[in-house]
Amino acid sequence: MHTTAAHLLPKRAQLTPHREAVLELATGARYTYAQLNERANRAAHWLMDLGVGKGTRVGLLAHNSVIYVDLLYACLKLGAIFVPLNWRLAEPELVYVANDCGCEVLIGGREFAATLTAIQPHLHTVRHLVAAEGANIPAATSYEEGLQNAAATEPPIPPLEPDDCACILYTSGTTGRPKGALIPHRQILWNAINTAISWELGSADTAPIFTPMFHSGGLFVFLTPLLYVGGRVVIGRTFDADAALQTISAERCTVILGVPTLFQLWLNSPALPTADLSHVRWFISGGAPCPPALMDTWRQTTGTVFRQGYGLTEVGTNCFTMTDEESAVLVGSVGKPIFHSEMVLIGSDSRPVSPNETGELLIRGPHVCAGYWGNAQATAEAIRDGWFHTGDMARQDEQGYYYIVGRFKDMIISGGENIYSAEVEAIFREHPAVAEAALIGIPDETWGEVGLMAVQLKQGQTATAEELRAFCQTRLARYKVPKQVIFLDALPISPYGKVEKLVLKELLAVSP
Repeated sequence: MHTTAAHLLPKRAQLTPHREAVLELATGARYTYAQLNERANRAAHWLMDLGVGKGTRVGLLAHNSVIYVDLLYACLKLGAIFVPLNWRLAEPELVYVANDCGCEVLIGGREFAATLTAIQPHLHTVRHLVAAEGANIPAATSYEEGLQNAAATEPPIPPLEPDDCACILYTSGTTGRPKGALIPHRQILWNAINTAISWELGSADTAPIFTPMFHSGGLFVFLTPLLYVGGRVVIGRTFDADAALQTISAERCTVILGVPTLFQLWLNSPALPTADLSHVRWFISGGAPCPPALMDTWRQTTGTVFRQGYGLTEVGTNCFTMTDEESAVLVGSVGKPIFHSEMVLIGSDSRPVSPNETGELLIRGPHVCAGYWGNAQATAEAIRDGWFHTGDMARQDEQGYYYIVGRFKDMIISGGENIYSAEVEAIFREHPAVAEAALIGIPDETWGEVGLMAVQLKQGQTATAEELRAFCQTRLARYKVPKQVIFLDALPISPYGKVEKLVLKELLAVSP
């Protein structure tokens, strides 16, 4: 019996070789399961020729494309570790991530040639820099040529264990540095099983991928579960609201993931009234809490089923499920736990809370990550006695339905992207004029919430809001830069020396 993810694609290609598996919108290329598996085989042999083996980290910096599928399944077959890089990160952040995981092979897409050329001198472990999609990167080899010249046969799969690492996905760190979540083979396998069973996916389903594939959402919400059951995925390179709706209609997509921002953009799109959504089984929102008003408007406007999802990189993207009927009446609920999973809510005393009481959500099961790369302390804090402590607050009603109500973690979710306050605050404090800085989230119609930075300047120092934002922009991804900066004579400080953000929100009349 295969208990790792290495056999997922070759087994499916053996079962349904001639069925279409992937449509790549940017090129119009369609791949059957046999063709997809052949691409993964060629990628695996090419990587082997570069010296890649079990445990080698392979990075990718690119927009969505079939290359993500090539490298994910090639790495699974070799026991190598796939590290997709967040292209929204600033150059210093990319350098940190690549060096932190010890990336040895780094492939870059055409839009990121200048970025890779600039950071190349600072990449200490990269032995092979590879240009894909015609990217102009000095001294880089060609990805497409490498695949073309590689063998198409199945590579020898080394001995693998369910706990062997398959991917490292970096999440923004609450301490100011990104953490690499270790995604083991079993997590990919069991996320596929749980999703297929709990969400009732089948070979007739088609899902578009409009979210970035460097995220767990792009890689694992539908891609691996649908390829497991013999369905089809449509890969969108970047997101355009009108074009996305046309794709859903033309390709007769049946299950569609979006984040609240995408649904708002679709509601505002002139293409929505004429879009054919008759074949859609349901839409599901993830990445951030979805406002009930947005869900209601979507249902009324489109007449389709709309579900609220919940997942984390560390515990898998699809942790709850509900029926179509439940989604219409249980607005705000994420449903019940998926099939092969355990969940409990605990209070501050670490004991389970009663129904309708709020507690921290703990999750246990084969779909939970193995910890964090090179960070034993963070691993020990997150996983205790097999339970992953999500840092999210939730309640469960008498019927067993869960509602996510808040976060322990000091985090803002803007347009589906996690922004950890500590990381942004640390950058602001590097500015010579700043004495103290505190980031809070404020409501935003488009992005759900955005960052507002409250700043206390050093005595005798001056700075403008735009100057501080510009200082931040050179060091952090654009989406992390606060949309507003305000100045206060003093920030509310607790007896323990920490900024009291609830007091700050009250002071600024921001709803907690």
